[in-house]
Amino acid sequence: MGKSNSKLSTEQLSVLQTSTKFERKEIQQWYKGFLKDCPTGELNQSDFKGIYKQFFPFGDPSRFADYIFKVFDRNHNGTIDFTEFLQALSITSRGSPEEKLKWAFELYDIDGNGHITKDEMLTIVDAIYRMVGSMVQLPEDEDTPEKRVEKIFHLMDKNKDGKIDMAEFKEGSHQDPLIMQALNLYDGLV
Repeated sequence: MGKSNSKLSTEQLSVLQTSTKFERKEIQQWYKGFLKDCPTGELNQSDFKGIYKQFFPFGDPSRFADYIFKVFDRNHNGTIDFTEFLQALSITSRGSPEEKLKWAFELYDIDGNGHITKDEMLTIVDAIYRMVGSMVQLPEDEDTPEKRVEKIFHLMDKNKDGKIDMAEFKEGSHQDPLIMQALNLYDGLV
């Protein structure tokens, strides 16, 4: 997306209508808001963290925001342009359960090798716990990141190889109401 273009071209709009679940008018409104917040047409990692801090003022969302940023930044150039932003927003807010699971798997699979290790999951779960701080009261069997990860691995790692592949992740997520609830958190918000 061209830096500081005030309007999307017809071609850009068509591509976004095809690659997202937003209508033409919604895309134009999102673009206007995106340019207002990001006049250069790009969102850097520091500003992205600042946005998360607004939503989670009682915790420390910086590490979690770093991992989310990596998933949004599809071309890995260190910034999120409008296309990357809108495509991620489309999946997280209006995507099918399958699309959301694939997106969540990418988040947990930090090294991108096709499976989630306990260390990778612990990294993300720990970042989530730091982000929400004391806002959420958790049951005793999930009151630490380590306990939550053990519980998830017990549920999902069917072949007990110490890692979770996409098939195990999908199957296990459908059995854990908290995961499905988290995946649907943004439904209907946009």
